[in-house]
Amino acid sequence: MPTYEYECQTCQQRTEAVQKFSDPALTTCESCGGPLRKVFSAVGIVFKGSGFYKNDSRSTNSSATPPSSTPSAAPAATPATPAPSSPAPTASTGSSD
Repeated sequence: MPTYEYECQTCQQRTEAVQKFSDPALTTCESCGGPLRKVFSAVGIVFKGSGFYKNDSRSTNSSATPPSSTPSAAPAATPATPAPSSPAPTASTGSSD
């Protein structure tokens, strides 16, 4: 069952309540009788193991790498065509003496 946090609109006291999804929300503060509202905060979830990244289901021949844990700057743009290389030397089959 999830734990919900409520804050009183009158005295700003915070209260936690373990409730089912189907239970009605709390409406009155136990301390002063003022109105309560639900407080929403970030959920602490950690995904461990394989299967959580987009490229985990691809074959192992893929050149994709898993995302790093630290944010980085956008990669520099690379040209669409490879840079020209020097011509390969030709092999000569006969000798000229």
